[in-house]
Amino acid sequence: MNQPAYFYKKTVNMNSTIPPAENRPSPVDYDPALSGNYPFLAVDHYINDLFVTEDDALQSATQSIAAAGIPDASITSNQGFFLQLMARLVRAARILEIGTFGGYSTIWLARSLTRTGRLITMEFNPVHAALAATNIKAAGLDDVVDLRTGRALDLLPALQQESAEPFDMIFIDADKPPYAEYFQWALQLSRPGTLLIFDNVIREGHILDENAIDEAVKGVQRLNKLLASDPGVIATIIPSIGLKKFDGMAIAVVK
Repeated sequence: MNQPAYFYKKTVNMNSTIPPAENRPSPVDYDPALSGNYPFLAVDHYINDLFVTEDDALQSATQSIAAAGIPDASITSNQGFFLQLMARLVRAARILEIGTFGGYSTIWLARSLTRTGRLITMEFNPVHAALAATNIKAAGLDDVVDLRTGRALDLLPALQQESAEPFDMIFIDADKPPYAEYFQWALQLSRPGTLLIFDNVIREGHILDENAIDEAVKGVQRLNKLLASDPGVIATIIPSIGLKKFDGMAIAVVK
């Protein structure tokens, strides 16, 4: 496969052990080529130490995923805090989440709702959905979270037929091949000013490969092109490097 010269190839050990804050040398003392991903992990920990607090419910959600023997595909804690901040900025009373997984991101988002707000979240995998339901209830949020199990592309038409108010924020972190279709549905369920956020849209740089055969990469490539060309939204991509490797989020506002 011919790849552009700038194609991201470096592999790093994402299980690196981070020393306690008081024992961490300054990242400037490290040569990134020799120290792997340490500076990037150190930055994540720096952000968390300053701004992010995980309470028992969030920590228990993470622990429950590990206890179930499920590889953790949740967002990071600082990403969760970022989503909460974005939801508060738009004063979200109605949030739609596609891709509940174990409920970790759901807890962050639900806690940002206005006093009478409500969040609808969709999860395809019934095992993940059951785990999420337990975690959401343990966080005391089951009264504001409507968890729906099934294929999102099958559930979304029914959601549209409910004739409820449009959503103020939509967060999508689900299977990547239909990301473009999720975007089209998001537009139908939105209003001018609705905030749309899509996770995992850089795929460790594989989006640069025009000959990609991975369906997840191809799905994200279609989404990114749509976001750039659709006159109905203003959008950009924010890259990130850290605990979740090299990836990023697409952020769009409906015009």
